[in-house]
Amino acid sequence: MSSTQSRARLIALLLPLLLLAGAWGSQLIGGLVPCEMCHWQRWPHYAAVLVAAFAFIVPGRSSKVTMIVAAALLVAVSGLIGVFHAGVEYHWWQGITACSTMATGDGVSTDEMLRRLLAAPVIRCDSAQWTLLGVSLAGYNAILSLGGAAVILWLIGRRAR
Repeated sequence: MSSTQSRARLIALLLPLLLLAGAWGSQLIGGLVPCEMCHWQRWPHYAAVLVAAFAFIVPGRSSKVTMIVAAALLVAVSGLIGVFHAGVEYHWWQGITACSTMATGDGVSTDEMLRRLLAAPVIRCDSAQWTLLGVSLAGYNAILSLGGAAVILWLIGRRAR
């Protein structure tokens, strides 16, 4: 495997790991509670970490490259979700209205259900909890994910020529 491909493989693994570490750090240390769309952005990164890790263990150059490209595409998916989420936060477009309910068949009384609902934090997807230089966490995820995916794909394409 060439050094360019090795760099692409390393970025494909480290980028989603670092972005997930930032997301979890902002949640566990910074006290930010993720909204539903924040969670949506994490899932492609989890998958990208797994796929990129496989690129270190699968035999054969073409299999490794396939895993690296797949990881880059997963990172890009998270970035696209980040673009959508940031647009909702900046009120460029309306977000998807999601409803969630508690199961009623689990023997919980109406009073207990109401108590749980009132105790649960209300986290809006259309309001950024944190910004830096006017950019929200969803915006930074979009920038870093799409930029990182582009770099990974460029490194892989550079080797192919």
